[in-house]
Amino acid sequence: MIQIRRADDRGRADHGWLKARHTFSFAEYHDPEHMGFRTLRVMNEDRIAPGMGFGTHPHRDMEIVTYVLEGALEHQDSMGHGEVLRPGEFQRMSAGTGITHSEFNPSRTEPTHLYQIWLLPERKGIEPSYEQRRFDDGGMTNRLRLVASPDAESGALSIRQDARIFLAKLDDGVTVQHELLPGRHAWLQVLRGEVRLNGGVLQTSDGAAVSDEDGLTILASSPAEIMLFDLS
Repeated sequence: MIQIRRADDRGRADHGWLKARHTFSFAEYHDPEHMGFRTLRVMNEDRIAPGMGFGTHPHRDMEIVTYVLEGALEHQDSMGHGEVLRPGEFQRMSAGTGITHSEFNPSRTEPTHLYQIWLLPERKGIEPSYEQRRFDDGGMTNRLRLVASPDAESGALSIRQDARIFLAKLDDGVTVQHELLPGRHAWLQVLRGEVRLNGGVLQTSDGAAVSDEDGLTILASSPAEIMLFDLS
């Protein structure tokens, strides 16, 4: 079963400096039919104006992953990390027992376009931690590149949940496949371009929940970039 979440059907927030689209209920957007999928709780697509951002704020008991599509994001947190996240870099933060952090667009001229995703952790009370890593385009060109997993295999970041996250940049006409083991589920988010998922068409910013399928066949019908979550 595949349920498509169209980009235009998502929640919307416009704060002037921040334009956000919410796949699942978040902040002032509440839809009881879209509260998350499996351990996925938040899937936000944000556009941040130059020189603007989120001031210091708290999180706890959440796995937070961030991926920048365009521009840059400056991150500072109570664990002492001060980093700038750029396209091609993937950030994972375990909020655990509690952290505070801030996120800003450091450019005076260029907007920042990013996805921020929250997953429920395997348990509450985890020690907070942070990782950031660049994944070369070559490793995800026309293939699914593992970027986060519980075991951090193949150079992936470690995530405190039974979830595996993949990135891929696909040329027009290329097909990639992903096997779903019994009892597993998947979420596919199209970051750019257009793909066919088991025959169904998804365009830029569309997402799809997948359950009770043996696997996924993803055909790029234009140059595309995708993020795939394999979930318990």
